[in-house]
Amino acid sequence: MTDETHNPDCRFCGEEYPTARWALGYKWCKTCGEVIAKQVTRTVVPMHKSNYFLCTNLDDLKGINNKGGMHR
Repeated sequence: MTDETHNPDCRFCGEEYPTARWALGYKWCKTCGEVIAKQVTRTVVPMHKSNYFLCTNLDDLKGINNKGGMHR
């Protein structure tokens, strides 16, 4: 259900971007989206005898498979 008369504006730079991109749920242009995606670093860490963990904090990653979770 795309409204062809809607001209979406990027929430960061204010430039117009394609209506098809807006219909997919994006609220920013492709250029700003790339900048936003590079701001957060994520990694998936396998836990010992458990599941996978999505880690975004380096301090969590340092002590993740250490006994007691402590690191120096």
